[in-house]
Amino acid sequence: MDGRDLVRSVISVGAAQGLRTVRAAWRRRRADASGLPPRGPERARVPGTVREVEPGLGGGLLRFDRSELRIFVAVNGAVFWGWDGAAPGPSYALPDRCPEPDPRAALEPDKDGGWRVVAERVTVVVSRRGAVQVLTPGGVMLRRDLPPRWWEPVGGGTSRWTQRSEVPADARFFGLGGRASGPRLRDGTYSLWNSAPGRAAGSGDAPLSVTMPVQTVVADAGTHLAFHDSSWDGTVTLWEGEEGAGSGHDRAGVSELRMDGGPLRCWVMVGTPARVLLAWASLTGAPALPPAWALGHHHVCASSGGEEEVRRIVAGYREHGLPLDAVHLGAGHLSSRQVFTVDDERFPKLPVLADELRREGIRLVSVVGPAVGSAPGVTVYDEGVERDAFVRDTSGQVVEGVGWTGDVVFPDFTDARVRAWWGGLYAERLAQGFAGFWHSVNEPTSFTAFGDPTLPRSARHALDGRGGDHREAHNVYGQCMGRAAYEGLREQLPEERPFVFSRSGWAGMQRHGGAWSGEVVTGWAGLRASLSLVLGLGLCGVPYAGTDVGGPGGKASPELYLRGLQLGAYLPLFRTRARAGARAGRGEPWEFGADVLRHARETLVERRRLLPYFMTLAQLARRTGAPYVRPLWWSAPEDRALRDCEDAFLLGDCLLVAPVLAPGVEGRSVRLPRGRWYDTATGRAYDGPARVWADAPPGRIPVFARGGSVLPVLGEDGGVELEVWAPAPGRTGGGVVVPDAGDGWEEPETERYTVLWSGPRIVVEREDEDAGSEPRRPVRVRGLMEG
Repeated sequence: MDGRDLVRSVISVGAAQGLRTVRAAWRRRRADASGLPPRGPERARVPGTVREVEPGLGGGLLRFDRSELRIFVAVNGAVFWGWDGAAPGPSYALPDRCPEPDPRAALEPDKDGGWRVVAERVTVVVSRRGAVQVLTPGGVMLRRDLPPRWWEPVGGGTSRWTQRSEVPADARFFGLGGRASGPRLRDGTYSLWNSAPGRAAGSGDAPLSVTMPVQTVVADAGTHLAFHDSSWDGTVTLWEGEEGAGSGHDRAGVSELRMDGGPLRCWVMVGTPARVLLAWASLTGAPALPPAWALGHHHVCASSGGEEEVRRIVAGYREHGLPLDAVHLGAGHLSSRQVFTVDDERFPKLPVLADELRREGIRLVSVVGPAVGSAPGVTVYDEGVERDAFVRDTSGQVVEGVGWTGDVVFPDFTDARVRAWWGGLYAERLAQGFAGFWHSVNEPTSFTAFGDPTLPRSARHALDGRGGDHREAHNVYGQCMGRAAYEGLREQLPEERPFVFSRSGWAGMQRHGGAWSGEVVTGWAGLRASLSLVLGLGLCGVPYAGTDVGGPGGKASPELYLRGLQLGAYLPLFRTRARAGARAGRGEPWEFGADVLRHARETLVERRRLLPYFMTLAQLARRTGAPYVRPLWWSAPEDRALRDCEDAFLLGDCLLVAPVLAPGVEGRSVRLPRGRWYDTATGRAYDGPARVWADAPPGRIPVFARGGSVLPVLGEDGGVELEVWAPAPGRTGGGVVVPDAGDGWEEPETERYTVLWSGPRIVVEREDEDAGSEPRRPVRVRGLMEG
């Protein structure tokens, strides 16, 4: 923190809070100066030459002069290798068990003194000096990791390391968590340290609160995902390759990963994008399934206005005929310095309010932060002190930081007993009528204008029995908080699916809920950032994600608000909010005029109509790992034009959405993948691959339906009906519908449909019933006139 940071902090949160931040920063630096070992002289190390090989199940162990490499292919097709004998676990990215080695894969000699492991879908070659190549079954290179390099302190301590990798010249990089500057990651250096932005994030800001050492690489030869399993601080520097660079030779793309510590171990999955994400989900755990209501429209209320403000907003939505499924309350509904206690003055009858809203089909969601006010008399603080639950420094003192309520302390969520205690605290929230929980400021970061970190890197953590410091625990802190909440809610309400989403997390966070990508600017750059964040998180295995429409910072024009609403309506987490600091209620659709209100109603009604489709996508994400929101190249990664398209996306297999991302636009160019596509507004048919022009009047954005698709939607009677889009003549189609079985754990029946031409008619048949039988649901066929 420098002088400018101090001024910004004072302006943002006031003089008293700003001075607390300064004191906390000083304490943090002093703790690190005494608690972290000094970085003295270092000795570089490389593996050397392979000397001995010990075959094992699915692979084996290769011993080099100065390291050893453990390598195997798992039964799910993923490849693992770990240097210095590193094993797959323990790891916060993996559930309790990792996949077993594939007994069909074997370690065998290769040319020039190297070794290889041959499996059904991948071949891995290790050179005599430690380079690791991942090849297709046909021998085409997908990735080549050069021999790593370590820097070891001469006096002992944690080693830094670097891993340089090469990919094909035509490859494109995606992933690394939620990035505003994407979804395609261009040349540059990307941080791997979760941190809140100093201001609301725009398209050029990175990182945000969810960073992961997870790369999805797409090339002509194939798609692969690479995960370097270390939660320490680090950076990734990317250079895209170039074909025909220099005397007609290709220049390979390069990824250089630098980590401050942790094991050097890697997982790689290869295949189609769908197969890669399936393998990733089987490795890191299936995404949590949100309750059905969580797939609707959420609104963040200015909770400082109390129950009266909540009722006013809900009444406004009801009066204007606008669907609303959840109301979120921010920190304003909490009692001063308390984490779980409601402010009785502003919310004197919160359970009554929650019950009234639930009868209208609206749930309450509460914000929860990890910071606990550090003063005797604060219930959670007193309990935490008694249980020794808070993070301590190297001298054994509890670490204090700055939070919403002033001086605060932080639970150590890397301790299983602390997670169990914290999960039990959600009982108070449930008793107040809350149905879901929104985790914020859990990087963890201070409540200042610039997202200053709160815990020193030298702070001690349990790390589930291994012991360590905040350098290793920081990136998984928010994820462990999410786990505490999810497991606590499952224990207290075993018949209901928990709803938890978090601002911060790491690889594997999808097991415990979704991701909210923090504060994105209200300007037009924020729309691109929102799309990039959701696409990037989906390619890292977090399918349920979203940003906020309409706030909290800046001033949204009616046009910007409406275009943001139209984009958000097709994202998994669809949440609007009032702008911070604005007059009460500013941010609701009726505040922007009659035209915006009419178009907003159409947008919200369409989201409500698509709820059965979103539920199907949620069920498929849990079973297959496939994200709801997918890049255009999802089904055709070999199409280079689609790889470079960043202003449109696929919503499942059925829809292509082309949002308006700039002002004054009433039409835009849209690139369509191969196949027949229909403009859902006009019914006009197009055959791809092609680039077409689509109208985008203020009331809608271009949305296209794939020919032959079966789209489950809500009918006028409130039941599920099938909207079927005609396949091209001579072609067939089909789709899957997974209906909602309630908010519990009952496994719904999967319905599979086939669509085909029979003369001039379209016939829709359900596959799992008698041949030729018609579906039991109402069917509406579209696109016949254009077909």
